[in-house]
Amino acid sequence: MKLPALTTNQKLATVAVVLGALALFSVPHRGPVVTLDTRELALIVDKEVDHVTPSELAAWIVQGRSDYRLIDLRAESDYAAYHIPTAENVTVAALPEFPFLRTEKIVLYSDGGIHAAQAWMLMQAQGYRAVYTVLGGLEGWKDDVLYPALPAQASGVERARFERAAALSRFFGGEPRAEGGTVAPLPMGLPKLAAPVSSGAVSPVAPRKKKKEGC
Repeated sequence: MKLPALTTNQKLATVAVVLGALALFSVPHRGPVVTLDTRELALIVDKEVDHVTPSELAAWIVQGRSDYRLIDLRAESDYAAYHIPTAENVTVAALPEFPFLRTEKIVLYSDGGIHAAQAWMLMQAQGYRAVYTVLGGLEGWKDDVLYPALPAQASGVERARFERAAALSRFFGGEPRAEGGTVAPLPMGLPKLAAPVSSGAVSPVAPRKKKKEGC
């Protein structure tokens, strides 16, 4: 019997579930055993309700929101070199014993998306439900917040969106990329680590429609 072809989102959802399951075996877990509904988890990933976009997160930081905890999963040295403002450093290995509250909204990120997806699955296994990942991780933060790019032959709407993104970029110590109608190369480094100071002149960027891609 020929099996029906999976859509791209279904494939990504399946990969996320498999990777998350592998994470459960790679990280020691001493807590109670929790049965996971893989169909439910796949649906969550497919609908992208487990994500927070970099622009949304940036707006939360500008607004001074305190109803969530931002967790940087990278090594301590990487965290010390640069991290998204307000983030706490908790490695994946330390997650099972970290004193999170069950009622807290937790947002996870790493360099890309795979590591954070594994941590998301681990926390799901521990019974946390208000857990999200930053779409694209730190790389997504760099592309969308620190170094937004104005595409060539941009429309009026795109230019207006870019102006808002540029203001947000400067707020976080980044640098908008637009030179003579062409996109400037992405800078090799990251801004000096310093908490941004709001001057009241930055308007949060309206969240863009989420891309149909993985964590």
